[in-house]
Amino acid sequence: MSQQQIISSASFADTKPHYELLDGLRGAAALMVVWYHVFEGFAFAEGTAIETFNHGHLGVDFFFMLSGFVISYAYDDRWHKGAGGLTIGNFFKRRLIRLHPMLIMGAIIGCISFFIQGGVKWDGTSSPTEWVMLALLLAMLFIPAYPGAGYDVRGNGEMFSLNGPSWSLFFEYIGNILYALFIRRLSTKALAALTLISGILWGGFAVTNVSGYDMLGVGWTLDGANFWGGLLRMMFPFTLGMLLARKFKPTKVKGIFWIAIAVMFALFSVPYIPADIIPGAEGLSVNSAYEFLCVACVFPFIVWFAASGSLENVVSKKVCKFLGDISYPLYIVHHPVMYLFYAWLIDNKLYNLGDTWQMVIIVFATNITLAFACLKLYDEPVRRWLTKKFIKKNA
Repeated sequence: MSQQQIISSASFADTKPHYELLDGLRGAAALMVVWYHVFEGFAFAEGTAIETFNHGHLGVDFFFMLSGFVISYAYDDRWHKGAGGLTIGNFFKRRLIRLHPMLIMGAIIGCISFFIQGGVKWDGTSSPTEWVMLALLLAMLFIPAYPGAGYDVRGNGEMFSLNGPSWSLFFEYIGNILYALFIRRLSTKALAALTLISGILWGGFAVTNVSGYDMLGVGWTLDGANFWGGLLRMMFPFTLGMLLARKFKPTKVKGIFWIAIAVMFALFSVPYIPADIIPGAEGLSVNSAYEFLCVACVFPFIVWFAASGSLENVVSKKVCKFLGDISYPLYIVHHPVMYLFYAWLIDNKLYNLGDTWQMVIIVFATNITLAFACLKLYDEPVRRWLTKKFIKKNA
């Protein structure tokens, strides 16, 4: 086994070790998503567009690429090993065990957060308790809400109104299903063709601004543009990640972990890019074109070099391990805390970091502590029990 790979608590349900730098970057990206949502809160409270760190939602696209890379690495060579090989049923069991316990916990925490807020929608009207309970049940079963449904209890049209970021796991599940039934069977050339086609479609969707958002941030609701846009948003980086895994050959870059974090933070911090910056680009989304180039051209290098790297420094190893462990719990439980933060911003009419930095520190500390507690007290024990009960050792 190569020097850069270790067994992490985030991957004990699989037989192959994960790459420690990729685990660490997943956690760093999750923190950047939280940071993005802080500024989303300021914009939401003031009723304006996000003006600072406004590309931070690309952390989700980075997650999709990492998922494709790791799934291809972990499972591609395990499907054709006779009686001891991986079956579709066992693959789905493994993915459900990996993802679903925290989805359930995120829905429960989201429900608690909603009642702490007073059980009201963003327009101030009350959501009946029975609708909230139905929203909780359907979220635990991972059945999304359609816009305007009674169980869209916050009234924003989110797929999962108790925990909005669950939308990305909805598409992650679709990606896993497509992988098991179809994509894994493709030759590398066919996979490259699928990646190219999905990239062209996704790039065209984004640059022509089909969603009207002037950015890549689609997929969170179930209208037509968001469903098909969300599907393309997942498919392109997911298949590109798979392609990287199949063609991977280590290329060492010293200090890549910290370099990659700095590059991602810099990319996400670029100000909004208006269409009129390029003559003749009226009607097109230059901002979306920039974000697409980040995903298509920069993220693959980050994943490739990070998968090649190793960590000799003890501090860096511990940071990677911790970030990798909390990455998924942090992503899936942070937004219920952000809902409370948003409500506080609105109630106090606060719109900037300078007036709220103390509360922002509390928000980050709360989210990290909550994620770590969920990991150790719930997620790991539950997944360990489910793995022992439902996964055969040779599967």
